[in-house]
Amino acid sequence: MAVSQTRNTALPLINLLRLKGVPIIQQLHLEERLLRTSPHNWCIINDGTIDPTIVMGISGKPEELLETESVLRYKIPVIRRFTGGGTVIVDQGTIFVTFICNKDAVPGLQSYPQPIMSWSSLIYKDVFQGIGDFSLRENDYVLGNRKFGGNAQSITKNKWLHHTSFLWDYEISNMGYLKQPKRAPEYRQTRGHLEFICRMKDYISRSNFIDKTVEAVGSHFLLRSIEPGEIQSNSVSKFEPSSRLLRRQELAEAISKPPICPRGIGIAQVVEG
Repeated sequence: MAVSQTRNTALPLINLLRLKGVPIIQQLHLEERLLRTSPHNWCIINDGTIDPTIVMGISGKPEELLETESVLRYKIPVIRRFTGGGTVIVDQGTIFVTFICNKDAVPGLQSYPQPIMSWSSLIYKDVFQGIGDFSLRENDYVLGNRKFGGNAQSITKNKWLHHTSFLWDYEISNMGYLKQPKRAPEYRQTRGHLEFICRMKDYISRSNFIDKTVEAVGSHFLLRSIEPGEIQSNSVSKFEPSSRLLRRQELAEAISKPPICPRGIGIAQVVEG
């Protein structure tokens, strides 16, 4: 367990966990467990996930969001996660970054969705300084007017979680599993998936993005590197995660359901009392 050397030892401590290729369902289970049971602050970086997987928000409905017949035909796994937000398809080209923090971890930060969103954008403003035209637009991270980072949150009584999936790269064919949302950010302007998103690899290398993210986090926190084995050795056996894979039967039943109120792909959150 190594503690980074920083100029300001008064910075709050955060555990830094770096993963590579961990399946997204395992990552979501870990995140929720740390949110519910850990007294510490965490930053988790997972460099890619093994197989293409669709991840929906907690209230996502397959009939509204997915081309379900294609999803079933090509056996694409579908997860309903424990946070809000929209629907994404993730794979080896996706980089995931998660913050799990105590409510008093960031001085002056109110534990509400928009303040947390704005604070997180400061991290990535440092990462993309001098690279592209980074900004936060309607709760998306964009370069110019094209999205490359989608966000979701969960806020509990004493902690908050903010996680992002970054499109370092993507397969064009995978976008065909997602329906065009009828409710979307204004800046999208009815653009299709391929006109709305961009690849980070056109702006920054994969390793450079991760290294600069760690450096930016280190300007806000005192970093303590944690090995994956340390997490497993302190597991809580009674914890039951709520993120889950949808059964094929659930997806098949969705084919016959008419869409009622499609959701957009902006940020959403789960706020608990």
